[in-house]
Amino acid sequence: MIELRKSCQRGYANHGWLKSQHSFSFADFHDPARMGWGNLRVINDDQVAPGKGFGTHGHRDMEIISVVLEGELAHRDNMGNGETIRPGEVQRMSAGRGVLHSEFNHAADATTHFLQIWILPDRLGVPPGYDQRTFDPAQQRGKLRLVCAPVAEAEAGDAIALNADARLYIGLFDSNDNGPGRAECAELAVTPGRKAYVHIATGEATVNGHALHTGDALAMDGESLVTISAGKNAQVLVFDLAP
Repeated sequence: MIELRKSCQRGYANHGWLKSQHSFSFADFHDPARMGWGNLRVINDDQVAPGKGFGTHGHRDMEIISVVLEGELAHRDNMGNGETIRPGEVQRMSAGRGVLHSEFNHAADATTHFLQIWILPDRLGVPPGYDQRTFDPAQQRGKLRLVCAPVAEAEAGDAIALNADARLYIGLFDSNDNGPGRAECAELAVTPGRKAYVHIATGEATVNGHALHTGDALAMDGESLVTISAGKNAQVLVFDLAP
């Protein structure tokens, strides 16, 4: 089963300083048919105005991943972390039994565009934790690079560890830059009984025969393979998820 989810079907909120599109029910956007997919609970596509941000607030029992697409996002938390997240980097914050943090765009004249992703943990009440890594674009060019994985697999795959039964892959695809016969494409096998979710962060690509554009997604259940081709300046996120 493959369900096409168009960008225009997402929830939308405009708070002036923040414009946000919600792939799943979040805040004032509620759709009983879109409460998550497997253990993927949130994908918010956020644009934060210059000099604005999220004040200190709390989370618990959630794996929170941030992927910056444009600009910079300053992060501070009560674990002592004070970092800036930039394009090409992935941040994971395990909220565990409780954490306080803030996120801010300090730029005077540039919007910060990022994806905020929440994944349900496989156990509650773990100590909160933080990780942030830079991933070489060359390792994502025309392929799906594992960037987050369960703790037991993360070290072997040089990925960020999640306290969740989920994996996140990111790939960059652009057929136009490679000449005839050198189109970038990739495949990812899906273990029987698991779900997959494909989100087009930027650009466009064909996924399992569906032409997708920025913000579009495919929710997949019972499929054995994710196939990506015909990319045009595409950054593609693929989630391998517990049912």
